[in-house]
Amino acid sequence: MVVLNVRVTDSENHSVSDVPREDFRITEDGQPQTISFFSKEDIPLTYALAVDTSGSLRSQFDIIIATAATIVSNNQPDDETLLIRFISSDKIETVQALTSDSRAVVKGLQSLRIEGGQSAVLDAVYLASDSVSGNKVGDKSLRRRAIILVTDGEDRASYYSEDQVFKFLGQHDVQIFVIGFVNELRGRVRIKATALLTRLATDTGGRVFFPSSVSELARITKEIIRDIRTQYILGYVPTNASNNSFHKVRVSVAEKTGVEKRIAVTRVGYSVVQK
Repeated sequence: MVVLNVRVTDSENHSVSDVPREDFRITEDGQPQTISFFSKEDIPLTYALAVDTSGSLRSQFDIIIATAATIVSNNQPDDETLLIRFISSDKIETVQALTSDSRAVVKGLQSLRIEGGQSAVLDAVYLASDSVSGNKVGDKSLRRRAIILVTDGEDRASYYSEDQVFKFLGQHDVQIFVIGFVNELRGRVRIKATALLTRLATDTGGRVFFPSSVSELARITKEIIRDIRTQYILGYVPTNASNNSFHKVRVSVAEKTGVEKRIAVTRVGYSVVQK
């Protein structure tokens, strides 16, 4: 079974929480699929906080730490958080291993300090995704997996290439929510950083935010918490016998007279792991 975490929004990007199972449509590689599992439960969350501690974020750093702490403070009892700080490829550190102890994560956040160096955004995403997707949960419940990435998006020192990272993400159902401080970047550097962060969020069914000032972070924090919590879980057994290594998935919501248009957001597809 292919399992999809799906957000549904209205035209103003507000979460919609009352869509019935029969209104969803799924296609894989253009072929309609039959939904065999549906849930609106707020399931436990396993997520990584990946915080860029390079010098480019120095002026916003105090409010970034406060924002991350607010996100952690909204954890549910069964949620698990991993805290990673990153600069260059050889300076990616696990500050707090995966834990359900929110106080330990906040303590780790308060210990973070800015250092000089070039950001390895792609490496941080790869390692964070590997860590949360590989976690084995003791109970039998479904679990949503995510990364909350805080960075300016300028990747200058990664070992992994974009192709390698996106191929890896296609094999793991991990949503990426990005807070991208790109305003101080210029020209082609800013365009490239914006494109990378947007693709990380879009391909995984997450969401990207580009705050123009730190005053927007309180709103962004609320929206990230809401988006992670207000989701649907859809499952289907593919009918397509294609041997393609990557399968494109599309989820939509049926239009109804008198009902505002609803937009389904999920990962763009999944890769088959070749054995």
